[in-house]
Amino acid sequence: MKSESPSYKAAGVDITAGYRAVELMKSHINRTLIPGVLGGVGGFGGLFELDTAGMERPVLVSGTDGVGTKLKLAFLLDRHDTVGIDCVAMCVNDVICCGAKPLFFLDYIACGRNVPERIAQIVAGVAEGCVQAGCALVGGETAEMPGFYPADEYDLAGFAVGVVDKPKILDKTAMRPGDAVIALPSGGVHSNGFSLVRKALDIEDGGLSREYPELGGQSLGEALLAPTRIYVKPVLALLSKVNVRALSHITGGGFYENIPRAIPDGLCARLSQAAVRTPPVFGVIARAGNIPMRDMFNTFNMGVGMTAVVPAAQADEAVAALREHGVDAYPLGEIVPGEGPGSVELC
Repeated sequence: MKSESPSYKAAGVDITAGYRAVELMKSHINRTLIPGVLGGVGGFGGLFELDTAGMERPVLVSGTDGVGTKLKLAFLLDRHDTVGIDCVAMCVNDVICCGAKPLFFLDYIACGRNVPERIAQIVAGVAEGCVQAGCALVGGETAEMPGFYPADEYDLAGFAVGVVDKPKILDKTAMRPGDAVIALPSGGVHSNGFSLVRKALDIEDGGLSREYPELGGQSLGEALLAPTRIYVKPVLALLSKVNVRALSHITGGGFYENIPRAIPDGLCARLSQAAVRTPPVFGVIARAGNIPMRDMFNTFNMGVGMTAVVPAAQADEAVAALREHGVDAYPLGEIVPGEGPGSVELC
């Protein structure tokens, strides 16, 4: 019997639209299939067969996050095919900081009204993020919630699971004074700080269409909506070539919150502010909102999406390894003695 409920539809939930959305997203999901995936979408759980060959003590690593108020830009621009990349990136970039390889991802979309074509666009972005990360999209959930979300708005979140051999978990306690800090450039604002972006810029009233000479022909909306860069494959290559002490994913809280999380007590990451290659969009935000530079570095990635700490003798090799995989990495600073908890210093 065909599943259909006119009464539920009258209440605002069209379950047949959900079925249509699943059909539209299947081709995108199929792009992410990797060895280990069992079955397909539509079951009550996503199945993945874990291959632990060559590992002494496999450890599962999980991460979860969402896209945040960056979604407001997607609504205003009516563009929904990139925010899924952000969602995947926010999770897998955290997982890789433990040294783990992401295995699979699941998403959760809550919306006021299920428009199958829009849901398929969102999932297309999620699938693209999974392809970039080398992990599988094994399932998800779309919840139509009329009266809770506006009809044309939605929220997007997800989580990733990865695996790492326990002896290879990154251990920041191995860090020593003199170690080098390497910058991995971001693709822009990524997916953090958009509450401040929205306050600083008049994006609600046509501001996203404005063009600034320093943005090189991009509109403000295009520059801000650029998806979060996914570092998984370059970092996995880096881990195979040099002795990485620690990795930091620069998200909400910027330099001052995220880098110290990977610095042990008694040490400090001394970074050259002049060396930071900051994309012009951050200057637009700072000027529009009259935001002090200290607050900019304490809110945004400022052009550095991730940092890696390696022995000084391996710094050149680390930069070369990352550049071989499309990341224009560069030296950013060094580890020096500090007082108290791990810290960061911009000078």
